[in-house]
Amino acid sequence: MPSAPPAQVGPPEPGAQSATSREGASDEAAGAPGETPIQRFLPNVDLLFPEGVLDLKISRLVNKVLFEGQVRYAFVSGDITAFLRYRYYGYDRTTQIEVFDDISFGRLQSLSNRFDRTRGANLFLEWPHSYGFRTFALGEVDRISSNQQEAPATIDSTDTFVRVGAQLGTPGDSRTQSIVGDTRAYFPSIFTAVREIGPGQFGFTSALTYGFHLGNYDYVRLEAQALERFDFTARTFLVGTVHVGSFLYSQLTNPGASDAPFRYSIPLADFFIIGGADNLKGLSNRLIGTQELHTTWELFTPWFIGQHYNFLHLDWQSWYWILYAGAGTIGFTSKVYSDLSAYIPDAGFGFESSVRLWRYRFFLSGILARPLKGTNHVEARLSVRTYR
Repeated sequence: MPSAPPAQVGPPEPGAQSATSREGASDEAAGAPGETPIQRFLPNVDLLFPEGVLDLKISRLVNKVLFEGQVRYAFVSGDITAFLRYRYYGYDRTTQIEVFDDISFGRLQSLSNRFDRTRGANLFLEWPHSYGFRTFALGEVDRISSNQQEAPATIDSTDTFVRVGAQLGTPGDSRTQSIVGDTRAYFPSIFTAVREIGPGQFGFTSALTYGFHLGNYDYVRLEAQALERFDFTARTFLVGTVHVGSFLYSQLTNPGASDAPFRYSIPLADFFIIGGADNLKGLSNRLIGTQELHTTWELFTPWFIGQHYNFLHLDWQSWYWILYAGAGTIGFTSKVYSDLSAYIPDAGFGFESSVRLWRYRFFLSGILARPLKGTNHVEARLSVRTYR
């Protein structure tokens, strides 16, 4: 029997997400019946606290071509990034061209006065082999400037790399899609309740990145994540993830540097982090390294689903309570994987709700989480994400 033809790549359905976009949303589809031209150009607005991140995205689909602009600003750190994208949906391949300008202030706690500016361009390709399986390729050139005088390698440098990846399942999960594509464009999400996971409720994404000597850096980076959903009842379910990141190779260019990241031929933005909204939620994102492993588990149970409760002039449609637990480790040698004392357990309690206002649907997510070792600090996180 002849094999089925590959799935056609096209604009996403309303309410779904595109596999080629970090944060694809329903505004990429054709306008809904009765939608006015002004409404079609309303931006998607996402907010994340306590980082104070505001993300604005405007996109317009013309035939099979998507034009998109995105601006992100972090009020607390002062980081700001702007993107422009051109994306063409072909029958057997999606092609995206992106340019961006990113200014960030001090990813390391000890370097709070540091800023880096990265200007770059990339070409991103996606090939769908079936509905649940896709392969990807990314080529990018970044120009990095910095005011950090103690790190000569990053004063004015170029990062040139290629990335190849594959994704099984999770066609609408922007978190795993950021592994194979442009990581900067990804907006963090607190929880992992993706709409479609894949065959057997299992998804797997992996990517291999090679930064080569055409630029100033030399490294090989591997990143992978597995995700699985377990249904206990028709409405209660558990989502588990395992994420691993490793620099298989990196040239040691400055072994005497006081800060470990500057010893390696790796751009600062490419190091792995273990804390933050989409990793271990009770930790800050200041912990970075070249070797990382963590797992998260989220139990969703509903308070109400498919309702229309009017409160504060909003239409509240669903609400899930969520129990969260996780654990992970990070460092600069592979010994962190086998050192059980280096693992940090994490736990918390949160919610996720769907609220409608006009043509927008807001997804409200919140959590209180804390690490169970090392500190008594409780991290409170809240995100507001919009879909029309």
